[in-house]
Amino acid sequence: MGRVIKRGVLNQEKLMEAILNAPTVQIGRLEWTITDTVDMRDQDLPFVFGKLVKYAENGHVTVVDSQSRSQVEAVARNLVEASSPFVYLPEYSGLAFLHVWNGIQDDVFPRRFKTIIESAYDKFFVGCDVEQITNYQEFANRLESIKTFTEIQAKVFPPNPMFGRLWKSLDSYVKRRQASDVSIKEVSANGNGLTTNVVQLIKNIIVNPQYEPDTEPDITDAALLMAADGYGSGRVVGSDGTTLVTIKTSDSNESFLYDKEPDAHRLAAISNTLFKKISTERNMRH
Repeated sequence: MGRVIKRGVLNQEKLMEAILNAPTVQIGRLEWTITDTVDMRDQDLPFVFGKLVKYAENGHVTVVDSQSRSQVEAVARNLVEASSPFVYLPEYSGLAFLHVWNGIQDDVFPRRFKTIIESAYDKFFVGCDVEQITNYQEFANRLESIKTFTEIQAKVFPPNPMFGRLWKSLDSYVKRRQASDVSIKEVSANGNGLTTNVVQLIKNIIVNPQYEPDTEPDITDAALLMAADGYGSGRVVGSDGTTLVTIKTSDSNESFLYDKEPDAHRLAAISNTLFKKISTERNMRH
């Protein structure tokens, strides 16, 4: 599960039009495009469904030659090598897609999706990024292993249409500055490490979505939370007492099990339920 970050002149309608009328792009020896689209933008639950596909223009398959009773190679035009069904929900800027082992992995899908969407507009004043949503509990558990924080960094994008309450001040700052993205990095060169409340903030909001900290979260902690909510990427480096540990927001992704060949409407319905649950648990607002 992730969110689509739209930059430049790319908006909701342009994004969904690009999905529905995707160009074909060549990367290496393979072609990539989006097929089998379903347009449900005008429904009570608006969504767009499709399949991110990679294929070989001149693929090769093994067939049986009945006369010689042997297996031979044959050319197969536009042979599909992997296909990842996905659904896009504009209410959450949410994208749920299939991780295809040894085909279209969860780190490959965002890059190829980005290339296709941007190519639909000749990469002219458009930017499209897919950032995965971090599982709060897993992220907090990983961060608790760090005893001394030596580096925290995050790159975040202004969200649309939702924001997280604990990082609203950072969201307002980014928009006030009219920035398309903001990068923040803190490094501690002494043995004391950085002071951060990010673990406590996450644990408290897991227990109580209405949690209000006594003081406004520091800007770097807010950026890390913003990245964890799918509006950027973050990384934490520190020591667990014996070794140096690096933890990324992308290491603990929100995900769910579902059919490899899903019905578009059912996938949209279950994805909508899960995105709504995440928004409720984190008290995210429009």
